[in-house]
Amino acid sequence: MTNGAALSRYARALFDVAERDSNPERVAEDLEAYTRLIAEHSELARVLHSPAVPPARKVAAIRALAAQLGLTPLSTQLMSALAERDRLSIVPELAPVYRERLLERRNVVSAEVTTAVPVGADKIEAIGRRLGEVTGKQVRVASRVDPSIIGGVIARVGSTVYDGSVNGQLARMRQKLVENV
Repeated sequence: MTNGAALSRYARALFDVAERDSNPERVAEDLEAYTRLIAEHSELARVLHSPAVPPARKVAAIRALAAQLGLTPLSTQLMSALAERDRLSIVPELAPVYRERLLERRNVVSAEVTTAVPVGADKIEAIGRRLGEVTGKQVRVASRVDPSIIGGVIARVGSTVYDGSVNGQLARMRQKLVENV
C-alpha cells in the first residue's frame, strides 16, 4: 500500500502533465478503466502485480491492454513506467486521488448528506445548492439514510461536518447542561 503523500505527489505530477499535454478528464477515465479491468480479472491483476514477472513482459502487456482499452498516450506512458518499476499496484489507489485533484481544479467538492429518513432528489439538490453557497464551490452530493440521527441533516464536505441532526442537538444540549453543573 502506498502512503497518501506519495499518491498525492503522483496525482499532482500526472495532473500537471495531463493539463499541459493531454486531456485530464480522459486520463482520469483511463485510470478508472484500468482499475475496473484489474478488479474484474484477478488473474490478470496477479500477473501484472507480481514481482516474479519480468518488467519487460509487464510493459508489453500494458501496451497491448492500452491499445485495446483506447488509453491516451500519456496514460499508456504512465502505466508503462509503473510496470518497469513494479508499481502498477498503485493505480487502483491513484485513480481516486487523481479524480479528486481533477474535481478540485474544477472547483467541485463532494459532499455526503445523511438524513434520518429517505428524502427526495429535490431536497438533496437544495441542500447541495446551499452547501455550494457556503463553500463557494460546486457540490456533488451523495446521500445516505441513518435512522440513528433521529431527524435533521448531517452534511460532510471534505473534513468539515455540518451537524443539524436532532441527535447532534441533543448531544450539544447535554454538554451544556454538564458544563453548567
